[in-house]
Amino acid sequence: MTTEASRETHPPVLDLPRLTGELDRLHAQYMSAPPYPHIVLDNFLEPGAVKAAIEEFPPLDPGQWTNYLHTNERKFSHTDPDTWGPTLREILTQLNSPPFVEFVSKLIGVDNLIPDPSLEGGGLHQSTTGGFLNVHADFTVHPHQRKWQRRANILLYLNEGWKPEYGGDLELWSADMKQCVEKVAPIANRALIFTTDPTSFHGHPEPMPCPQGVARRSMALYYFSVEDDPFVRSTEYRARPGDGAHSIMIYADKQLLRGYDWTKRHLGVSDQVGSKILAFRDRVLRKGPKG
Repeated sequence: MTTEASRETHPPVLDLPRLTGELDRLHAQYMSAPPYPHIVLDNFLEPGAVKAAIEEFPPLDPGQWTNYLHTNERKFSHTDPDTWGPTLREILTQLNSPPFVEFVSKLIGVDNLIPDPSLEGGGLHQSTTGGFLNVHADFTVHPHQRKWQRRANILLYLNEGWKPEYGGDLELWSADMKQCVEKVAPIANRALIFTTDPTSFHGHPEPMPCPQGVARRSMALYYFSVEDDPFVRSTEYRARPGDGAHSIMIYADKQLLRGYDWTKRHLGVSDQVGSKILAFRDRVLRKGPKG
């Protein structure tokens, strides 16, 4: 028997009835947005929840965060919710709950979406001074669930007092990679939901000039559908017009990452192992040859 004393309670973090009450309008806005279906939802969380989530966001401890340090990105991720604060855990719980997943399903027009409790590629993300993420379209199938087709991303930004001069705007690019169509500033309590398909190119490719001690922070969650014959492709990084010789580095790094992705899918290699390899490689490259 559950008593009032033993029942765990949480303050409300999300007004889902408000969102579902606007679903028809939001769906129309989502489907018509260029360059691919997406929507920006400001004031996404309840005010008290976003304040607590920002306060709870864990510091960048190398022992807790997985690093992604290579030619195409410089960021960190944290996928162990058991070590998060209570508000961050509750946000994760609600965004992966059946009612919210059903809302996303109706918003994007794809039936029977499912969340990813393993947070593969998702979780908490953090980029510090000089951090960047080259323009890309995401991997299309879950590395460890071969029939899970990736359908949508939600990015929840947790950056209080973020200034334009810090950079870090998420750029949404056209399918032909000829132009950036929209930029989304990563301000606190802003959520971006967008369809993931082979040409939903996005990123923040310019190294961020934010001051030391300032970080671009977010929570990223992905939603899937189960398909008999999903389209399988690794993360597809692309050069921008004007990237010049750097486009060769982007392409070469993409090929290396495809090999790593193959080992994840077929040999069960974890991101923690890959993180250690990337960290060692980054240290060697930064040290450079001895003169």
